Amino acid sequence: MKGGGSASVRPNGSVRSIDRGGMHIEHGVRGGRTVVSERNGARIVTRGRGGYVQRAYVTRGGRSYYSRTYYDHGVYRTGVYRGYYYGGRPYYGYYAPYYYHPGFYAWGYQPWGAPVYWGVGAWGWGGAPWYGFYGGYFAPYPYYASPAFWLTDYLLASSLQAAYAARSEANADAVAADAQASNEGGGGGGADRPAAASGAVTLTPEVKQAIAEEVKAQLAAQQAEAAQTGGGGNAQAAAPASGQVPPALDPAQRTFVVDADVTVVANGQECALTAGDVITRLTDTPDADQTVNASVAASKKTDCASGQTVAVKVDDLQEMYNHFQEQLTNGMGELAKKQGTGGIPKAPDTGTTASDVPPPPPDNTAAKTLQDQQAAADQAETQVKQETAASGGGGAQ
Repeated sequence: MKGGGSASVRPNGSVRSIDRGGMHIEHGVRGGRTVVSERNGARIVTRGRGGYVQRAYVTRGGRSYYSRTYYDHGVYRTGVYRGYYYGGRPYYGYYAPYYYHPGFYAWGYQPWGAPVYWGVGAWGWGGAPWYGFYGGYFAPYPYYASPAFWLTDYLLASSLQAAYAARSEANADAVAADAQASNEGGGGGGADRPAAASGAVTLTPEVKQAIAEEVKAQLAAQQAEAAQTGGGGNAQAAAPASGQVPPALDPAQRTFVVDADVTVVANGQECALTAGDVITRLTDTPDADQTVNASVAASKKTDCASGQTVAVKVDDLQEMYNHFQEQLTNGMGELAKKQGTGGIPKAPDTGTTASDVPPPPPDNTAAKTLQDQQAAADQAETQVKQETAASGGGGAQ
């Protein structure tokens, strides 16, 4: 790029990535954009119309903690992440704002005395657009033998709701872009509008069982953390100390539920994974590009095919794991509300203890910071397109 920086352009002329002035821009194969930069001590990440600003927060016991202020569609939320290093690279692990008393975690992964018949009606999914759209991919268990299976459906449903919302937003953007192109005399291919999925359920019992086993393992780990005298919260397992293998690479951690649109590479070709897809990590050591191999265990019909081996970034795996931890915390909260009702057995003590690192108030400058980054990314992309056109096209493979 003139003035410094570099860009990679796909053969069809679309921008794949740009690196300039400490800012990394990456477009997924489906067109979604992620922008990451470090500026004035803050890590700024935008994805689609939202994103987060991460800043140093506190140091406890020699460990560094970071605050994240998420901003999306006018709504702020905050979270705490613990920083640590492995292989000379930084990772950030979700740190829960509270943890339950140990008995509730044990109840969460042990079998119920009798199966609990819940159903779509009890979940409140009947008539929901996302549920109809993914009816060919996901179906809840007919009954639950333990809370872990209830939580499995909760986690998957939450991911699919997010996938549907992201798809709907992308479709709206595509419609707007298509209308603009038509008004300017350009061609229009039409938006990729949602259509009801078809075929057999792709999330097989085996895949769901793998997720349920991961739920059980995490609840057991959280129970152990909660039982520690003066424990610092149930997320300790999600953020190992410096030198320990992060969850993204932990040999005991293999199953990951995709949390957002991710572009991966299979047999030298790019393909997409979307929220609710499931992958199994195969290798434990990152390559020079900081990717590891994974097998696609379950995917929707327009995503990377099930059974393919794909190269996925370790950072993406870590964020999948973080999201899993956050959703598991939320799911336990829902179970705490519903225990003793609707056929769900009564749980033991559902009390909570606050984390030793409480969440901070929102950074009210985050919206402006994210907006400025989006504007800078737009400017860089405009330059790349102009330079590509001036050179006669010719994208990088």
